[in-house]
Amino acid sequence: MSIRNLDSLFAPNSVAVFGASDRPASVGATVWRNLTTSGFQGPVYAVNTRYQSLGGKPVFATAAALPGVPDLALICTPPATVPGLVAQLGQLGTRAAVILSAGLDAAQKQSMLVAARPHLLRILGPNCIGLQVPQVGLNASFAQAAAKPGELAFVTQSGALLTAMLDWADTLGIGFSHLVSLGEHADVDFGDVLDYLASDAHTRAILLYIESVDAPRKFMSAARAAARNKPVIVVKAGRSLQGQRAAASHTGAMAGSDMVYEAAIARAGMLRVDTLQDLLLAAQTLARFRSNRSDQLTVLTNGGGAGVMAADAAAHAGIALAELSATTIAQLDAVLPANWSHANPVDIIGDAPAQRYVEALKAINQDPAAGAVLFIHAPTAIVASADIARALLPLATQSPPRLLACWLGGAAVAQARQSFQDAGVACFETPEQAVRAFAMGLAYRRNQEQLMQTPPAAAARLPADRAGAQALIDTTLASGRTLMTEPEAKALLSAYRIETVATRMTAATAGAAIAAATQVGYPVALKILSADISHKSEVGGVALNLASAQEVRLAARAMLERVRQARPGARIDGFTVQAMVRRAHTQELIVGAAIDPAFGPVILFGQGGTAVELLADRALALPPLNLALARALVERTRVSRLLKGWRDVPAADLDALYEVLVTVSQMLADLPQISELDINPLILNHQGALALDARVGLKVSAPAGAANFAIRPYPLDLVQTLPWQGRLLTLRPIRPEDEFQHRQFLGQLDAEDIRMRVFYSRRSIGHGELARLTQIDYEREMAFVAVACDPDPANAAEQTLGVVRAVADPDNIDAEFGIIVRSDIKGLGLGALLLRKMVDYLRARGTRRLVATVLGNNQRMRELARQLEFQDHASPSDPDTRSIHLDLQAPPARP
Repeated sequence: MSIRNLDSLFAPNSVAVFGASDRPASVGATVWRNLTTSGFQGPVYAVNTRYQSLGGKPVFATAAALPGVPDLALICTPPATVPGLVAQLGQLGTRAAVILSAGLDAAQKQSMLVAARPHLLRILGPNCIGLQVPQVGLNASFAQAAAKPGELAFVTQSGALLTAMLDWADTLGIGFSHLVSLGEHADVDFGDVLDYLASDAHTRAILLYIESVDAPRKFMSAARAAARNKPVIVVKAGRSLQGQRAAASHTGAMAGSDMVYEAAIARAGMLRVDTLQDLLLAAQTLARFRSNRSDQLTVLTNGGGAGVMAADAAAHAGIALAELSATTIAQLDAVLPANWSHANPVDIIGDAPAQRYVEALKAINQDPAAGAVLFIHAPTAIVASADIARALLPLATQSPPRLLACWLGGAAVAQARQSFQDAGVACFETPEQAVRAFAMGLAYRRNQEQLMQTPPAAAARLPADRAGAQALIDTTLASGRTLMTEPEAKALLSAYRIETVATRMTAATAGAAIAAATQVGYPVALKILSADISHKSEVGGVALNLASAQEVRLAARAMLERVRQARPGARIDGFTVQAMVRRAHTQELIVGAAIDPAFGPVILFGQGGTAVELLADRALALPPLNLALARALVERTRVSRLLKGWRDVPAADLDALYEVLVTVSQMLADLPQISELDINPLILNHQGALALDARVGLKVSAPAGAANFAIRPYPLDLVQTLPWQGRLLTLRPIRPEDEFQHRQFLGQLDAEDIRMRVFYSRRSIGHGELARLTQIDYEREMAFVAVACDPDPANAAEQTLGVVRAVADPDNIDAEFGIIVRSDIKGLGLGALLLRKMVDYLRARGTRRLVATVLGNNQRMRELARQLEFQDHASPSDPDTRSIHLDLQAPPARP
């Protein structure tokens, strides 16, 4: 379920409290008092067999005795009564209930859900504090106080944190649009509430406290949709590094860790912060400074110490201070005293009058390379802080916003700070807080860039031997093993065109190892081969740089003895021998994959080698990946700085690394039996990437595969090629890479065609709008484009000829569509091809209706709709438009 009937939960016309009482300190008494004193304007009913009246209002014995059917029921009764109450309320017509009762066992919760399902009655809880919606005067909770009206929504799995946030925000004068305690989220969960709040006009930003996510694809889809509309800021509990200790791979140990949530939050375009205070700090910063696009800061201050504090905080956060240009320094020299700092931070000296601040800020603002400006002021007796604020406001409020302000102090700067806040300037109490807020903004912008990426599950440019890879996996599983040997794992990588070092298998004798080494050529690496040993180096099963037969003989004998002592029960299948790779300036890296219990397949990248856990330089990402997302994953690690080259070390071939990461993403999509994968080390230098060692774990249960990705990948199975008008036409889902091509397509449309389809005449569309059109969430939206190569042989580039788009509501009931064909090829049947493809797709997805609003004089569209058996009705709200719809699940009216 999703937003169906959530309006009854968050905007009810009437409310009933079951278990209402006047018993001190009881949940029923607190909920009844909060509801009746919060200003709710609709009817409120009390239900309890023990009372005749409460606070002058009548009390009813049962739900059936109520004078009206409540939209929302608040249930504070013993656990055993809850399923029966839900059944009664559903039959009466109530469509939402908050179960504040705690202690329901599994059977009672299941009975409650079964009773609610036939009526689509939505349940918040059980075991929750409830909810508050201040703008409608609804306090349906047993919180200690009522929230002030505001524009922030707070959704939490912890009731205790809801009350703490409420108390803390109240002291700061911060209000809320919604406060929601999910409790055990048996029905209404994060995905549902995010979908509702994403389109709520009263909510400017959404704040989340998350402990766990039960429906990852639903959550990611809802989070990505919400984060496109407004900031979504998350506190995620539990940063424990305890992973799955039994995992065979280094990457497998990361599955189930906090790092996976970190990756999921970033990929959804949300921002993660550490504390409840940072939730509000980030929300206010993004509201006032969200459009900033600079990664650097210039600090302008009247105190050297304050500037140093800001510089230290910036260095700690990894934020660069801008290098002032010679022109800017000359301009500052002209307006500042001779002893100013002549560098960034710009210290204009403590005796500065208001005009000096203005002239300095003007000079900095004229330099685009100066980045964002952090203005820090400490009060002095020379000039009142309020006078400085008044003088700076015209510059501080320029759009787009470039200035953050830190008014150091209390009463002396209170008026100045308030004037800036009233004007919409982001203000902070300390330099450290200001820098932290700026860093949050940068992280948010990076995450928003990832949000716009929806790559394919498989990259056509990588000609993988999928059948050969699957045969290797099938053979391994048929032998009763779930861990591939090193040669098998390397063969799997080779099938996907990841370069590996040649490896020979031998018997477990020194003589066999010498023979293989002679064929390979010295020096060689010798490794133990055992299906029971995953990490060979941990048992002394690796010997490197063996330069002669004698060294191989001694190493083989010593290795067999060490392994038998360390793992006496392990089967020894033999040795592997490989040539030592001699490449200059290489870095040892790790690329891996594992299955997270919440989010499914995840991909790891970091610094590799035998000390991978000790170095702990790694980052995770959710597949599917494209080159842009692979680059973002790499850049979240420290080793990425080394890969860019330094001194006489050339930059590594990063494109080769990105290709490996995208290929691993493809493997996870294609080969569902993969459960763990490590390429460690993967060596990389300016010549390319080479896998020296690999291990692959398998599961018959097939936990990987595109169907288990938390983000639905590009649906290649929907690509269709057919002959049309003497050339080949491809109908396929739109791709993020189509942005430039889509801009050209829109530019070729007649203004009248655009007006007919989308009710406006503008042809020029910016990057942000184009990104929303081409970078879509395939889980809830679909756009099919018709593309073909230009018939002119001199121009073989692909062109977009038409597009049909449909967006389903979160419950998959209605999908609203639009269609447009290039103006010079109208009337050739392309629109019908596109619309039929969309109808077939949505019908298969279970969508119930396809709907659209069209202009009444758009005869072409109305005729097309008639051909496909749409119903055409006058719009009740606009005489110039028509409403058309097609029942997708009904049988066709005629063959």
